[in-house]
Amino acid sequence: MNAHLDQVSTLVSPSEIAFTPAVKARQQENGSRAGYAKFESSRGWESQVTPVLADFIAAQTSMYMATANAEGQPYMQHRGGPPGFLHVLDEQTLAFADYAGNKQYITAGNLDDNPKAQLFLMDYAHAQRVKIWGVAKVVTGDPELLARVASPDYAARVERVIVFTVKAWDANCPKHIPRLLRAEDVLPAIEQRDQHIATLEARIKALEVSLQA
Repeated sequence: MNAHLDQVSTLVSPSEIAFTPAVKARQQENGSRAGYAKFESSRGWESQVTPVLADFIAAQTSMYMATANAEGQPYMQHRGGPPGFLHVLDEQTLAFADYAGNKQYITAGNLDDNPKAQLFLMDYAHAQRVKIWGVAKVVTGDPELLARVASPDYAARVERVIVFTVKAWDANCPKHIPRLLRAEDVLPAIEQRDQHIATLEARIKALEVSLQA
């Protein structure tokens, strides 16, 4: 990405989405509350999907979605698909096709109890990560929406659509993110290197034979 996800914004979202009194007390105890209070009053988090975030989302092939049931038991589920499988419907709304899986339906059941959810997107190649807070719902029986988020070339059966309303998002610092690359991005370079090595080895062998003649 050419633009930074943490660029200055004019939109300020309420810190209470993540910074509860207990969280703020921990920040105060560890010396970071003053800095975050200044950040919140002057800049804050984004509460809408910006063009930069939309570009970031369009490039992702994987994400994690966190939900919790009525008793507060958390659950984290991986979701993936072709690039852009998570669709930006508008400045406040994201959606993705929920493909058939192991039929546990924990995420869907949790959302029936508690619509609050979070998306966590990680770009290992560029050491960037984004957290998105919001509410989500399960949508069935909407062929127009299904057609909008489905990927015809992706070999998986869509069971439902998850619609996510964005309340706030934040781009984390890149510290401690391991540098990982997708196999399909590096295999061509590896194959080219191997072919070059094979060519050099053949030349060396031919040279050795000529010197022994």
